Amino acid sequence: MTGWKESAPTAVLILRDGTRLEGRGIGAVGTAAGEVCFNTAMTGYQEILTDPSYAGQIITFTFPHIGNVGANDEDIETVNMAAASGIRGAVIKADVTSPSNYRAAERLDAWLKKRGIIGIAGLDTRALTALIREKGMADAVIAHAPDGNFDDAALKAQLDQFPGLEGLDLAREVSTTQTYKWDETRWRLGEGYGRVENPDFHIVAIDYGAKRNILRCIADQGARVTVVPATASVEDIMAHNPDGVFLSNGPGDPAATGEYAVPTIQKVMETGKPVFGICLGHQLLGLALGGKTEKMHQGHHGANHPVKDLTTGKVEITSMNHGFAVDRDSLPAGVVETHTSLFDGSNAGLAVEGKPIFSVQYHPEASPGPHDAHYLFKRFINLVREQKGMEVVAE
Repeated sequence: MTGWKESAPTAVLILRDGTRLEGRGIGAVGTAAGEVCFNTAMTGYQEILTDPSYAGQIITFTFPHIGNVGANDEDIETVNMAAASGIRGAVIKADVTSPSNYRAAERLDAWLKKRGIIGIAGLDTRALTALIREKGMADAVIAHAPDGNFDDAALKAQLDQFPGLEGLDLAREVSTTQTYKWDETRWRLGEGYGRVENPDFHIVAIDYGAKRNILRCIADQGARVTVVPATASVEDIMAHNPDGVFLSNGPGDPAATGEYAVPTIQKVMETGKPVFGICLGHQLLGLALGGKTEKMHQGHHGANHPVKDLTTGKVEITSMNHGFAVDRDSLPAGVVETHTSLFDGSNAGLAVEGKPIFSVQYHPEASPGPHDAHYLFKRFINLVREQKGMEVVAE
């Protein structure tokens, strides 16, 4: 009778509390520290891994089969390719298999390596998720060494140097540094991505870590988009003579980013131009209106989050990715809550009474996720239409 020998681990994940998890390394070789969160989406792992909102985080996928449809050059959400996405690592259950999808161009593990993302496979992701649910999002260090040699003391020292996401401004790291034009529209089967022709509107998007599909959804409404850096001044923004201003998603602590973003947003609102914010943009708008934000216990990361639109009474299934939230009790008079999470009752949207200003906490552009909330882009452009004296269109 012959026995077998278990292969030595080639990757580890060490949490702040000392928990040490061993697995098989995939993707890039090296070490990185970040905050561990979990994502419950069953599809769209490539979009998730290129979403700048995850900068500074190590993503645990609860769906066990990650990589089975491979990777390609189209399903990328990072706009600023020079800065990549800022993601620190990926944690998955099953080993990456050969892809089985007509759009696949390469294996996920090769794609991760090319993008410098460290991965670990073979972990009990359900147990890790349960731990996060119980104790909150944990700081950790992830390491991949093909020879299986790990210096735990050095890894823990690296983790000690990671400050955590509270008080951390990451928008500067993932934002564009140069103003540019955007006219690409959403992907359609058999057609690919399109271009907006003869746009009727001009929107300036402030990039705090913008996703490509958000810009595509705006362009789909007949708008050309000018994207400006996170640090752009109100003078920079208004010099483009926009019909409306969009506040993008992004990573990090909104209070830290707000130190330079809030004064600009307040001045933008004074111009009377329609304003629409998503995710970090929603939180920054809340701060600019006099509200407060708070760190969440486990955050919202997934593509199946039910949200109620309090303005219509409708419930939509949404895509979410945030670890901070607007404190509804801090919102001043004249600012109303428009959406709420049906998972935990947290704030998911706000609007200013009598003014063309609103925002949502979730991701109506999906990528990945359902398309229930695409109407919000039409709602934004309808505010522009009203201001220009044009007929609005049905949502």
